[in-house]
Amino acid sequence: MKRAAVTRPEPSQFYDLAKYYDALNDRKDYRGEVKRLEAIVRRFGRPNSSTWLDVGCGTGRHLEFLGLKYSTLGVDLSRKMLEVARRRLPGTRLVRGDMRTFRLKSRFDVVSCLFSAIGHLDTDEDVRQTFANFARHLNPGGVALVEPWIQPSAFRSGASLYLRTHQSPSLCVVRLSSSSRRGNHSRVTYHFLIGEPRRGIRHIEVTDVGLLLSRERLLELMRSAGLRARFLARGLTPGRGLVVGIKA
Repeated sequence: MKRAAVTRPEPSQFYDLAKYYDALNDRKDYRGEVKRLEAIVRRFGRPNSSTWLDVGCGTGRHLEFLGLKYSTLGVDLSRKMLEVARRRLPGTRLVRGDMRTFRLKSRFDVVSCLFSAIGHLDTDEDVRQTFANFARHLNPGGVALVEPWIQPSAFRSGASLYLRTHQSPSLCVVRLSSSSRRGNHSRVTYHFLIGEPRRGIRHIEVTDVGLLLSRERLLELMRSAGLRARFLARGLTPGRGLVVGIKA
């Protein structure tokens, strides 16, 4: 397989925060989410599906469990996230690439894009191009599983502050976030306090911009990419659902 193309810079916040990503998501049930995804693949995908591509794989937590049953490959834009994933999964093929433009010689029974990674794209055309790229990497009868970002009608600008903490003998992390909206983009500002015995306490501020698309628009864009598309209200994260695309 050739190395994926990279057409845009890595988000700078990953350089500082990739090593703390798993600590901040230590309550996420990756094993349970994989079981849910496997049930969806059995329902909509190829019989005896055996190959799985995870796009936006991050630190490899989903791949950790997917690799128990499938031949897996991960793609992510962040070098720092992939460094963490490689330490976790030394036998798994991991490729740096842009979800819109990466190219692999292999085709897969399943392509997944989880944890609302699709929301980091900028425009509707970026999403359509990404769905077309997923379709390009699927076997006939294969299935794409995409966890969307928050729907425009459900996003509440400035409606809430959200606090997440992690504490261990070697690391304390506090994340406080607030939200705003500009047009069809959400803007979530995160403030991190990171405490480590040898480094003291640091503050990092990150603003994450997300594309707000309705489920109807997501389905339209997926169908325009050549996939039969449907929306499942019960996904992985409450309130977000899951978009499923099937390649004819």
